[in-house]
Amino acid sequence: KQWYQRRVAITAGTFNKSKFEAHMTSVATTPTLAPVDREKTCPLLLRVFVNERQHHLPDAYQRGRVPTNELQIYTWKDASLKELTNLIKDVHPQASDKGTMFNFALAFPDRKGLFHFKEVGTTSVGHSGPDDKLTMQAVRLEIGDFMDVAIRPPPEDRPRTDRRPPIRRSGDGRGFRPRPY
Repeated sequence: KQWYQRRVAITAGTFNKSKFEAHMTSVATTPTLAPVDREKTCPLLLRVFVNERQHHLPDAYQRGRVPTNELQIYTWKDASLKELTNLIKDVHPQASDKGTMFNFALAFPDRKGLFHFKEVGTTSVGHSGPDDKLTMQAVRLEIGDFMDVAIRPPPEDRPRTDRRPPIRRSGDGRGFRPRPY
């Protein structure tokens, strides 16, 4: 009923614009997240599970089980993915090489108790990226969710040995491969 009364007031031309704008929200703008006062706010426990090269399978979180490689980090909801990257690097020094990628995913249960993953961002050691400043609030972390992190080492500069040999060129420009016999 209030919405209808405002609409009638707008069409009749008898409305207070400042009062009307106070009730409007823009879809194009994202809500600004209030900063957390870390001196007065108690941190939350974030259970982080780290795996090399890929995320854990969702089955690893079923029936009260969790993966064995757990980090317990006390942090706030305004902590960024880059802050978490630096904390993980302190515990896993092999992940400190420049170019190492950290892929973050939330692991959370549904109403039936089955766990689902939601990839939230990727950071890189030695490089800045668009996901570095994503906060736990921005990725909609709920208390009780787990953070699953896949650490991918930097690509190696040496050539791979499992590749096929390059095509040799003959004098007329056509390529040929050596015969297997």
